[in-house]
Amino acid sequence: MRKNKIVTTEDILITLCKSVSEILSKATGSKVTYSAMVQKITRTCLKPDVACFVLFDGGFNGIVVNNFTSDAAIEIYRDYMKNMGMPESEISQSYMADDVANVLGELMNQCVGGFTHKIKNELQTNITQSQPKMLVISKSVNISIDTVMERPQARRVSFSTSENNIFYLELAMDKTEFIKLHDFELEDEFDPDDIIASSQSEKNTKDKTQTLTDNADDDFMAELGL
Repeated sequence: MRKNKIVTTEDILITLCKSVSEILSKATGSKVTYSAMVQKITRTCLKPDVACFVLFDGGFNGIVVNNFTSDAAIEIYRDYMKNMGMPESEISQSYMADDVANVLGELMNQCVGGFTHKIKNELQTNITQSQPKMLVISKSVNISIDTVMERPQARRVSFSTSENNIFYLELAMDKTEFIKLHDFELEDEFDPDDIIASSQSEKNTKDKTQTLTDNADDDFMAELGL
């Protein structure tokens, strides 16, 4: 009798780590790697200096947290901006700047987007993600997840930037296993460029929509003489 392949929490974590590493490396033009060791933790936590979290649900529920030190946050942000061709004069110098949080939130959105694509392809199930929430904090914050998880499992993995700055990824999700009953064809592996381009296109569309809405509101107020 053929032994069926079983996919566990650690396998799903590896899929997430690969997505984060590939997207960040491509977006910043600098190598971002993750540790070969994973740490079991009891719960996820937002930690200084810059923290970001994304909820996901569907085939299984969970949360992804990224905790950046100030050095890691500003390095990733600056590398991304430079890779996008932004002049030095337009790049923020402080990790506390809104621009830094916006860029890291967008990159987090792309990383989890790549992850959900891989999950759909490799596990034949769908998960949907929330918009990333970014916080600049000075103390650790325990977060209560507004989602039902069955026997939650939590893991932490450390990542390193090209300048050896460290940040941490934490994953909490349902304790679950996927059992492969028979072989199936996988779609072509996702291209990080496609994820980045798709995310940027969505952002541009939202910006244009917001601009049109703001202009319409301004025109309406002008008609009222306000």
